[in-house]
Amino acid sequence: MRTTRYAAVVFGVMALGAGVFASAVEAASSAVVLMYHRFGESEYPATNTTAEQLDIHIQELTTGGYTVMSLPRIVGRLNSGQPLPDRTVGISIDDGYKSIYDVAWPKFRAAGLPFTIFVATGHIDQGSSKHLSWDQIREMRDAGVTIGHHTVSHLHMPKADDKRIEDEITGAHARYEAELGQQPGLFAYPYGEASLRVAATIKKAGFAAAFGQHSGVIGSVGDMFYLPRFAMNETYGDLSRLKLAANARPLPVTDVTPPDHLIGEVNPPSMGFTISEDIGSTAALACFLSHAGRGKVVRLGKRIEVRTEAVFPKGRTRLNCTMPTAGGRWRWYGRQFYRP
Repeated sequence: MRTTRYAAVVFGVMALGAGVFASAVEAASSAVVLMYHRFGESEYPATNTTAEQLDIHIQELTTGGYTVMSLPRIVGRLNSGQPLPDRTVGISIDDGYKSIYDVAWPKFRAAGLPFTIFVATGHIDQGSSKHLSWDQIREMRDAGVTIGHHTVSHLHMPKADDKRIEDEITGAHARYEAELGQQPGLFAYPYGEASLRVAATIKKAGFAAAFGQHSGVIGSVGDMFYLPRFAMNETYGDLSRLKLAANARPLPVTDVTPPDHLIGEVNPPSMGFTISEDIGSTAALACFLSHAGRGKVVRLGKRIEVRTEAVFPKGRTRLNCTMPTAGGRWRWYGRQFYRP
């Protein structure tokens, strides 16, 4: 009896140690990136974060429970195989609205939080009062803010031909070079819309990584050219939402189908992925589609198939698959589809 009890205790300690080791390895290759657009512009609630919400976010991110790191450092460590601390968080802002300079930058700067702005150069060149100026961008860049590539015209990239995409990349590069003396190393797809063809073009152009606008944790898949970000806005920007996102863990998957994010003749597509053997039971896994609600999850061992009879509408459709963990954190895998 004593031998049996001793063996059980040893096995339990070994299992606990293995679990801690697996969590440490997982944390070393994962990160969460937050995405903002506007600040204090209540007339655009879908893309706006209030100043009060931003204050709450900054207070939470500076509690000591997170490591807020610049996107170039996160991407650099992932690409070189260097470890990342658990609960690593990156901050990104798309499109280059003036409220970044007026509202967000003073708050992030005072808190010592690094961030990246993905700037569509055509918007800046128009001289709109709602967008940043090159002088403001230079001032922030000189203070340590990273400037990322977001094309010239903020186009729907999967609808564009190869020549148009190349012109958008090189045209924006020329403007960044002229105004900032450098070309960005990171890219964000306008609207988060991508396809295998578009992603291959971005990779060929020499970027270190590219970001979408689908929720999820970096580390769920090995694709550095369609990285997820959690969108923050007035509706999905309260403290509980921030904590949910910032504490999320990856759901490591492989053999993702369909491989392309672009929806063609097969609609709805056959969606699926294989979950890593290290994850354990997937009984609590649930998947949701933005146009159809909860999808039917078919389990074939570690292979997960997601079924819906609802045809994907034109435009963007998001898939989110989540699963709670024993520690109260959620595993999260997501992707965005696009139907022209």
